[in-house]
Amino acid sequence: MVDPLSAWWAQQLVLCDWAFTPDPTAVEPDLAAQRLAEMEVADRNELGWRLVEAFSPGAVNPVGHLESLELLALAVAAGWLPDDQARAWVARIAGDICGHCNSLEDWLAALRQARSALGWERGEDGFLEACEALAVLEREDAGITWEVLAETVRRPPKAPLWPSAPRAQAWRLRAAFAPVLVDEANEALDAPKAQAFLADEWQIRDRDGLVHLLLWLAGQGDRYAWDLEGIRLLEATGEAREAWLAGQKGGATASNKVLLGFVERGEPLEWAAWDWLRLVDLAYTGLALGWLDQAEAEAFAHHALDLITRRYSDWVAVATAYQRGRSLFEGRDGMADLHRDWALLLQSPASPWREPLNGLQDEASREGSRLAMRGWRAAPRHWVLALASVREPELLLRQGPAASVSEQVRKEARHYLQDVLGLYPDDGVAGLARYWLPAQAHHLNQLAADADHGALPGLVTPLGRPDGEGLAQRDALRGCSRFSATVHMAEKYAFYLQMAGDSEEFEADGLSRLAESLRGVLCHFYPDVRRLLNAWACWEAALPEPPLEQTTPVSLAHEIRWHRDDPGSPFHWLDWQAGAGWQEPGPRLSLPRFTALALVGPLNGGAWSEPLPESDREVAAIREWMEGHYGLQDAEGLREFLDFLMSVGDRQEYQINYAPYTLNAARLESEIATLESDDCSEEERNHLLRLKRVRDNDAGCNAFDMAAWDIAQAVDLAIAGRQLAWLNEAQFTRALDRASALAATHYSSWQAYARGLYAGFSFFMGETEERKAFLSSFREALVSWLTGAPPLAGPWASLDFPGARPRHWAPVHIDTLPGDARTLH
Repeated sequence: MVDPLSAWWAQQLVLCDWAFTPDPTAVEPDLAAQRLAEMEVADRNELGWRLVEAFSPGAVNPVGHLESLELLALAVAAGWLPDDQARAWVARIAGDICGHCNSLEDWLAALRQARSALGWERGEDGFLEACEALAVLEREDAGITWEVLAETVRRPPKAPLWPSAPRAQAWRLRAAFAPVLVDEANEALDAPKAQAFLADEWQIRDRDGLVHLLLWLAGQGDRYAWDLEGIRLLEATGEAREAWLAGQKGGATASNKVLLGFVERGEPLEWAAWDWLRLVDLAYTGLALGWLDQAEAEAFAHHALDLITRRYSDWVAVATAYQRGRSLFEGRDGMADLHRDWALLLQSPASPWREPLNGLQDEASREGSRLAMRGWRAAPRHWVLALASVREPELLLRQGPAASVSEQVRKEARHYLQDVLGLYPDDGVAGLARYWLPAQAHHLNQLAADADHGALPGLVTPLGRPDGEGLAQRDALRGCSRFSATVHMAEKYAFYLQMAGDSEEFEADGLSRLAESLRGVLCHFYPDVRRLLNAWACWEAALPEPPLEQTTPVSLAHEIRWHRDDPGSPFHWLDWQAGAGWQEPGPRLSLPRFTALALVGPLNGGAWSEPLPESDREVAAIREWMEGHYGLQDAEGLREFLDFLMSVGDRQEYQINYAPYTLNAARLESEIATLESDDCSEEERNHLLRLKRVRDNDAGCNAFDMAAWDIAQAVDLAIAGRQLAWLNEAQFTRALDRASALAATHYSSWQAYARGLYAGFSFFMGETEERKAFLSSFREALVSWLTGAPPLAGPWASLDFPGARPRHWAPVHIDTLPGDARTLH
């Protein structure tokens, strides 16, 4: 039985100078491929465009339809298209012709007019004869008449024009580059120049590189930098915008000018489709090259479709956003060309974009793509990458398969670890534990809770007032009371882990275990990604830090909020499970232990973590310090000296040798005069200076108990002894307990302790040219510790003094230290 559509198709090919044959696709494959090349259709990408262009909006396109019929016959013969899909296109073409032409005579007249208008007359090519032959058949009621054709096209085709299985629907997005006719791609027909393009434009030469690129486009892409610049320009004044444009590195680029133009005229700053449509195109390219299997490529395409349908309501919004992105990328504002560039896809009756955007994805495809994206980022190192990328955005190019880094990256990482952190390969993975600072997080949480309740320490201290900048930072913590501060500490820890990994000098398995621990902690303290990023943005806005080689703090709050609000950000695709038996990357101090360590005060930096035995390099420096300042050379000498400080210390020297002078002013003046009249030895010179301090009651040395000076030194030395392994855990604990008990006996508050510490520091310091500067710096540090301004100067403002009644408000979240009696959980 004759298929009317096939017979009509064969009849129409006579108009293309084909001999009539019952099967229009009965052409040798090689000959068909050669003819396609002669018609400048080198691959299926061009074939797709020709088919769509044949259905231009408005009137019928006779030349395009006739050419399409020939292309379809050749494509089937060459093996480019399945027969049933080609026949669906033929039916669609026939339907369009019948919809615009009432008879064969109308159709042939339209063809002749179109050929003439385009100047296609090439002498005796047989076209006019073919037209007459078809007209004769119609008049004789032979062949496939117009009436039979009209009846045939009323029947629905057996196949769709475009791949329409649920898994293949996402390929419709690729029409922004080339319509996808067949979802099972191959390199020769669908990506003949792809390898050269990837190498030249993206420096991608293999599967892993392509996966890295696809995940980057999904999770960050070009939109990241444009979004952030756009936000800052919106916040800036007109003069500041011009200054920004002039101050760009390398001068004002064309892209910068386009962006500023968008801002100035109120263009919506939305261009994510630029990344996500390219993601689909490159996923199809990976499928064609054999670098991705069908399931992987479709998962990436559906991920892009998932992201796009979250952001855009229809195809017009997608095209408009893509056009903005292309304008920025090319440095040429192309928004005026939007209709011209996209009219075909948006308006052609045969466009793959005729299907509503929001109806393309079924639930199974969506969930499958989400599982796949989480699978690519399942390794714990992706938590480290995501956290560290907020400070170093280029790290997100490393998502997916692990890869070795360049020698330059390794060199920079080693420099950072050694010169900034003081971390060396011989410290091992265990050395990273000292950078896990849960006590710092507790301190910030406590300050925020107290700020929220108006219970922060007063600004007037016996030693002065804090400066305005530090005070502003402290007061800003009020807005952070709802959020745990662990992320403020943990994101820096993640960056250190990333640097350790990049150096390739630390055990990979050990770093992976720490990354897993970090993931467990953050999942434990933050129930979801929005809570974590909101917390981070809040703390970052309150406590910005200056980047390396800069002094002005720069908040990363905009960057953090970008990751919160962009659905493609890798933070949304991490493995968000705390897991049973999670463990922190380092020890968590108890609150009494933290308080005892804080007794060291500004003699040393804030002790935010448990001191651990140090590497040989640090040991040498600590031993040199202990021997140079205290003459201590071994563990036994240290233990004896600690016992001396706790029992009598420098305070006894004051009580015996200087306190009596406070009862006899005349004798004091006489002693001073005697020493001043003779040449003094160094020891006598120090004695004279201390007598003068007694006479002047310098720093309140006669009024305040100076036991704090001994206690602070004892804690400082105990910490050093623990780092040298001169004290074991039990000995260190006894030293801290003894220091706490001694502090509680002598003082009732941190303010009283600070007075005593400053008095002792001043009284026993030798006379040097730097004395005045040292005293001023120490005094300012004590004020900061007492007031919490700035918050990370030291922890006194958040801690109850040993033995004192609790006075702080309990934080509302679970991130507290063991032993906190005020914990509500």
